Amino acid sequence: MISGKSGSTTWFVCLDEMRVKTIMMFFPRFYDPDKVGKLYVPDTAGVIAEAQQANLPPARTDSRRVILLLVDPQVDFIHTDGSLSVPGAVDDTRCTIQWLLNNAARVSAVTASLDSHIPTQIFYPTWWINEAGEHPVPFTTITSASLAQGQWKPVFETTWSVDYVHKLESQAKKELMIWPYHTMIGTPGHAISPALYEAIAYHAAARESQPVFLTKGAIPKTEHYSLLEPEVKVSNQSQGTLNTSFLKMLESYDAVYVAGQAKSHCVLETIASVVRYYQTRPDLIARWHVLVDCTSSVAHPEIDFDTLADEALAGYEKQGLKLVSAADPIG
Repeated sequence: MISGKSGSTTWFVCLDEMRVKTIMMFFPRFYDPDKVGKLYVPDTAGVIAEAQQANLPPARTDSRRVILLLVDPQVDFIHTDGSLSVPGAVDDTRCTIQWLLNNAARVSAVTASLDSHIPTQIFYPTWWINEAGEHPVPFTTITSASLAQGQWKPVFETTWSVDYVHKLESQAKKELMIWPYHTMIGTPGHAISPALYEAIAYHAAARESQPVFLTKGAIPKTEHYSLLEPEVKVSNQSQGTLNTSFLKMLESYDAVYVAGQAKSHCVLETIASVVRYYQTRPDLIARWHVLVDCTSSVAHPEIDFDTLADEALAGYEKQGLKLVSAADPIG
């Protein structure tokens, strides 16, 4: 990619191996693609001031309402030094920002989930211990068989934890994965990646459209991949069941575009929740679009999460989900 400055815009010419593409993309002056994936204090005031001079129509005048749903667009997942960095996430985020800025006049609103954790949760090393007093290392899989054999035992919520592992296997067809500490509340890793945050702020001011931020994942006793529901329901907890009010809000839009991290986990599980909820309403599933070049999968030393995610998404596509690229026109 070749870039430069001209007047009040930044311009880009996209290159491929064979030719220079005759595509010129013009973005606001604040946007610098080289800053994507870097940690810095966003220039919120400057970005908003520029947005107020953009002369875009207010979102409330849109005849067709489109919303961008960002799944966990946070430093720990996106930046290469993040504690659970997703390979390809910096490029995904750059693509997402450019899609949003290029379609700012057509996107009515932006919403984002924020994965939000504390040090003692069922998927962290702190929750489990073996007979030698050792905690599991990240990417350890805890199964009902390993519990029965005494390889691991819970430090907290003993009965719940054992039952939880059984429910994952029998109901969700999953095994409990131990993850590195990530998106911890109050840490830089919890923040939205700064370059993306600036794009969200720009859109909000330019279109007079309030962004909506949804926190999820702070219930210690369950995983919460889907932004809509936890893996195992905790009915007496806030966010412990399916978030139907958020789904109803999204129903008010003609199209939902999804980007974020990680394709293999939180993006995929969010889509799974949507397809389950609307299984008798294919017309509503058809409103959902996954920007496939704006999301990537978690890297695991043994499990090919990316292939599994692609297979699952292809199945959902048969039920009405749309898999699109950032180059496709908004439908």
